[in-house]
Amino acid sequence: MPNRRILSLWFPRLGAERLIRRDPALAEVPFATVTETGNAQSLAALSVAASRAGLYPGQPLRDAHAACADLLTRIANPHREAAFLGSLHRWAGKFSPWVAREAPDALVIDLTGCAHLFGGEVGLLAQVEQDCADLGLSVRAGIADTLGAAWALARHGGARAGSHRSGDAVDQEARATRSRAGKRRHWERGGAAPALLAPPGPDVTRIAAPGKTYGALAPLPVAALRLDAETVEALSRLGLRRIEDLAGQPRAALARRFGTGLVARLDQAMGAAPEPVAPAAPPEHFSIRLTLPDPIGLEADLMAGLDRMLPPLCDKLRRRGRGARRVRLEAYRTDQSMEWALVSLARATRDPDRLRPLLAMKVAEIDAGFGIDMLRLDVVGHEPVHAAQPAGHLEAGRAVSERMRADTALEDLIGRLGARLGLEAITRRHPASSHIPEKGALTLAAAWSEAAMPWPDVARGRPLRLWRPEPVHAPDAPDPPRTFRWRGRDMSARAATGPERIAPEWWLDEPDWRSGQRDYWWVETDRGERLWLFYAHGGALSSGWFCHGTAG
Repeated sequence: MPNRRILSLWFPRLGAERLIRRDPALAEVPFATVTETGNAQSLAALSVAASRAGLYPGQPLRDAHAACADLLTRIANPHREAAFLGSLHRWAGKFSPWVAREAPDALVIDLTGCAHLFGGEVGLLAQVEQDCADLGLSVRAGIADTLGAAWALARHGGARAGSHRSGDAVDQEARATRSRAGKRRHWERGGAAPALLAPPGPDVTRIAAPGKTYGALAPLPVAALRLDAETVEALSRLGLRRIEDLAGQPRAALARRFGTGLVARLDQAMGAAPEPVAPAAPPEHFSIRLTLPDPIGLEADLMAGLDRMLPPLCDKLRRRGRGARRVRLEAYRTDQSMEWALVSLARATRDPDRLRPLLAMKVAEIDAGFGIDMLRLDVVGHEPVHAAQPAGHLEAGRAVSERMRADTALEDLIGRLGARLGLEAITRRHPASSHIPEKGALTLAAAWSEAAMPWPDVARGRPLRLWRPEPVHAPDAPDPPRTFRWRGRDMSARAATGPERIAPEWWLDEPDWRSGQRDYWWVETDRGERLWLFYAHGGALSSGWFCHGTAG
């Protein structure tokens, strides 16, 4: 069996070059996409001209404008970038059927047994670079025996690790050497060395020969092992800046100081630990778009567009036996930006009449800007929906139909409330398998749970409202008190029903149950209240009477 060979493709300028493909004029000026993190904006993907101007990803936008006044920016669109990466995923299938995505800007291809179809790995790499150049994309590739090694060569191939402190910095030189620093060439003072003309063809240093993984990775920086920035900085302070420095250290000491993740990444890169390439099957995608001849901005025009888009979208779902659970409305404006709104449903549906009211609630929130020239409905979450038809005699069929209509009305109500408050805020109570009153019910999201009817018999005798046990001033005796004081009020008992004895869970230590077993009583007071009192027989805490809830 041939050696396993992995190709890693990294598109470092994916977000920017996606927009440059649509508007080639953006390539003539420094251009970058911008992402928002909290209240701050930073650069996400840069064009070649922006990188030459000294800008870098993650740089704050205000600093970038200060360094490059000609910088042109656009808001990053993660949804469209993910869709574009999906298109590249289909393109990469020409090299191997085993292709997986590495969000947000990379692909992984298992080339085992496929490279000879393209004239070997060098020829395949040349074909990849030629295809990407024809598509207007920048790509960096790496081929190795393991996924970790291919990832490292694609991003750090040809790099050499240096110190975290520049020994050639002027501030660290002796005075005599510093006086002559101005006479040296700029790259000898720490600047970038002059670019050399690279030979035509692919960079063969990014290809690790079979069985030569260690030799290819040894001179690379430790960041090539897919480590977080804190771990890389800590290793650099210890003098472990290259992978060969790290590979020679005892594994137990590394794991004890930096965790098992560091050792696992090293083993994956060297092939000592498995890391399979597992491409997911292409998911079913349901979407529809409406391109408008003239920009629109009125809410009525948006609703008219939805009325034209919903029926064909639901027909697609019906033919595949699916129902929409989450639908995203995307409104593309004339300034190349996009507004979007997401609606969720309590149950999957393919009925336009159930989707339209939820989308109508979100249309008012969309800012049309200078006008909207394209609408798109994208089903981002869908589930199988099976057709149900009542069977049996006439009365039974009618009863089932009424029950189905009642369930649909409740689900529509949950969906409308969830569109304003969020589906997670709509909850319902479910019985739990515990005799302890505080644990007798669970709070679940109504959209992802079914109504539990009927409740167990033990739950029917429990109060509607529960709180932490509150002390009741009454004689310390197990019989229900005739008079007692609770919450600063004197009360008299007119009737008492019980007792219901409940013992604590001996395998758990609950602070409220350290008073031992309890005898619960329903007590009707002269004030018209119906209280749930219990007498604690005593254990780690003293015995006495407490109030745990009320009937209303």
